[in-house]
Amino acid sequence: MTSPDSDNTHDAAPIRVPLDQLRLSPSQLFTLFLRITLSGFGGTMFWARLTLVDKRKLLTEKEFVELLSVGQILPGANMVNMAAMFSYRTGGLRGLVAAMTGFLAPPFIMVVTLGYLYQHFGELPMVQRALAGMSAVAAGLIFANAIKLSSALPRRALPWLFSLLAFGGMGVLRMPLVLVLGVLGPVAVLIAWKKKT
Repeated sequence: MTSPDSDNTHDAAPIRVPLDQLRLSPSQLFTLFLRITLSGFGGTMFWARLTLVDKRKLLTEKEFVELLSVGQILPGANMVNMAAMFSYRTGGLRGLVAAMTGFLAPPFIMVVTLGYLYQHFGELPMVQRALAGMSAVAAGLIFANAIKLSSALPRRALPWLFSLLAFGGMGVLRMPLVLVLGVLGPVAVLIAWKKKT
């Protein structure tokens, strides 16, 4: 078995360990999520999927989407929720604390520092152009990630229909997330339950 801590992404691919058997140390989780968060300008979802699914093979695409889905319906930031669930399952309470420290401390320090700098230099034209460029890059990363994540959706019409309804409700009609989930969630669960019985 290849150590989950090894970072030889150019050599042979690591051997896949099932999530329920995967165990990572607190230092491995700290380093893993520190690297994800330091790569994650414009959002960490793209980098988390790239690292956890493509490079390190710690999760399958389906497991990533399942964790992300649960993380999105819980209160708080979806990637923080997902990272917390993954790190607790693979490293226990100590792993959770280590992963959250690596994941949240650097952005906190950076945001406080950038907020201070923006307060003093935000009106400069060069700063305004840089921020506009960063927005375009972030939008591109989100779009690329959506395309990659859609490959994990089943090749049936119903998941796509619910995705479009959720997008239409929140993105187009600007309905609150709680309302969209409160309506679509039970309907989707009921349909899935009816199909199983």
